[in-house]
Amino acid sequence: MAAGDGPAKAAGAFRTIGELSRDTGLPPHILRYWETRFPQLRPVTRAGNRRYYRPDDVRLVQRIDALLNRDGYTVRGVQQLLAREGGVIAGGDAPGGDDDDTPKPLADLIAIRDALAGALRTDAR
Repeated sequence: MAAGDGPAKAAGAFRTIGELSRDTGLPPHILRYWETRFPQLRPVTRAGNRRYYRPDDVRLVQRIDALLNRDGYTVRGVQQLLAREGGVIAGGDAPGGDDDDTPKPLADLIAIRDALAGALRTDAR
């Protein structure tokens, strides 16, 4: 956090869309768009439609970001993955957490996806 940003918030504190945008590097319009595409992402709204993201919402945003922007999932693919999981945030942490916390079915799917991606790269040569 840069000087002048104010005191750091506690880990369990709610975040505004501006704070979450700053912390994740995602523009606020992307966060609002994701709210329309992922029913699991429902921040608390107050007067004036002001959004407050709970710690679970923050972890979900971080996970969606990783799946879309690092792991190559499509929006539809992430929607299906989250629907199959019932909104559970795998690992309970931000992306990049311990693989030991990944549920077995998800770990199997990730292994299959990675194997298919490797086969496609090999086939393209």
